[in-house]
Amino acid sequence: MYIKPFFSCVLFFTVFLLCGYQQANAQNGGRPFSLGFYTPAGDSGNVHSSMRDFSTQTQFDLPATDSARFSGFKGWVYRKLLREDLVVIKDKDYSFNISFLPDWQAGHSSVNGGNWLNTRGVSLSGKVGNNLTFRSEFYENQGKFPQYTRDFAEATGVMPGGLGEVKPHELNHAYDFAYSTALINYKAGKYFDFQLGYDKNFIGDGYRSMLLSDNAFNYPFFKLKFTAGQVQYTAMWAQFIDMAYPMSSYDNGYRKKWGAFNYLDWNVTKKFSIGLFESVIWQDSDSTGKRGFDVSYLNPILFLRPVEFANGSPDNALIGFNLKYATGRKSALYGQLLLDEFKIKELKAGKGWWANKFGGQLGFRANDAFGIANLNVLTETNFARPFTFSERSTLNNYGHDNLPLAHPMGANFVEWVNIADYRIKRWFFRGEVMYAREGLDSAGYNFGHDIFKSYDTRAYEYGNYLLQGLGTNVVFVQGKAAFLLNPANNLRLELTVGRRSETNSQWKKQETFFSFGLRSSFRQLVHDF
Repeated sequence: MYIKPFFSCVLFFTVFLLCGYQQANAQNGGRPFSLGFYTPAGDSGNVHSSMRDFSTQTQFDLPATDSARFSGFKGWVYRKLLREDLVVIKDKDYSFNISFLPDWQAGHSSVNGGNWLNTRGVSLSGKVGNNLTFRSEFYENQGKFPQYTRDFAEATGVMPGGLGEVKPHELNHAYDFAYSTALINYKAGKYFDFQLGYDKNFIGDGYRSMLLSDNAFNYPFFKLKFTAGQVQYTAMWAQFIDMAYPMSSYDNGYRKKWGAFNYLDWNVTKKFSIGLFESVIWQDSDSTGKRGFDVSYLNPILFLRPVEFANGSPDNALIGFNLKYATGRKSALYGQLLLDEFKIKELKAGKGWWANKFGGQLGFRANDAFGIANLNVLTETNFARPFTFSERSTLNNYGHDNLPLAHPMGANFVEWVNIADYRIKRWFFRGEVMYAREGLDSAGYNFGHDIFKSYDTRAYEYGNYLLQGLGTNVVFVQGKAAFLLNPANNLRLELTVGRRSETNSQWKKQETFFSFGLRSSFRQLVHDF
């Protein structure tokens, strides 16, 4: 029942293209293309690239030679389908756009047969005056997915990549889920930005982040950003959901927890930048009852760790560093270090104390690689020691909505990921190869992989090491090709082919999948986990 509308729309656009449409000069409305991962590499130019701000996105311009020859069809239908948003209202003091965002895909898996996705989305965006911008998106989804994605959804209750809580669909082995996001940004003068959002955030220059990533579902937050020349300082307060505890009542919903985040990014020179990160997570209620938002963390320029210690609280504080060095005009080395808990004495002793918890990242990326315009490449390694990001209770761990707030693999892993994407006119291509080694929990023992397990259930006090437990290899390979139809709303025809294998001494899971669809979406459908 969902496949027919998909093929009808694909057929319509295919016929339309064959009837004489050629590429039109246009630009998008400010959101990124989910097919690529482009961010500026190389010399900073005083751009603070490590703070991924979803309110200001790079513009995409087609070449000037990309003109339309289908002169007989330049009316309203042509413009709305292939040039601009569905509704465009512009005035000297304000603007308002509305777009319909379909995401219709059909495909096949070597394990569970036919797969499909039926998404109807809508986006609203606009600007009031010179300082206030806003946007909002909503997606209603039904779909059947590759087996390993279904296994993940059944185990966690949510879609990977933070696309929402799932519920069974009327069709067997399919899911129903919804996704919404919204952001209001106000620029107060030359130096300050204020954001109120229900969205994701990302800190880092790489594909993954060990500090704060876009892996988990959207959450409400308030963000204050101060930018002055080479320095940018961000303070953010957010509320998260803990699904590990059953709802106390229908009226109250899931239990909540809070987070405060500070990030200072400094472009020391044109080639070198350093970022200082700190965060603290605390539960909304403790043993004494309702705690709520802790005003101790309200000051935006506060050092969070000393306050957490002074409170004598069980709050979860983390600190980290983000580094970037431009090796060329369009290339850079980057890295991160995340410190959860550790003692220098125990670290020097080398006895594998469980609470020496830390993680890191090292990567290289380049734009216009090998002198080829619009070819972007990235290679990156990530790791986290056992029990990193975990706490006594999930009400204090570094997670939200049953997903990690940092790397999707949680802890006790090493990953190597390689990505290349290329654009020529309206054609987009992307390839990814990822290899990871994980130490899974086994035989009823907690070896520190699952950050939603209490570290009080750890197997050993000492003798812990990276990749302990059930050693598991994960290999993921994926290729994508897309033809852009409408730059305003990212409407495109897209083909995806991928393969994932997961092997250890107890099982061997291998799955090949492909899909083809008509997509108009600014979200990421995550497969590499």
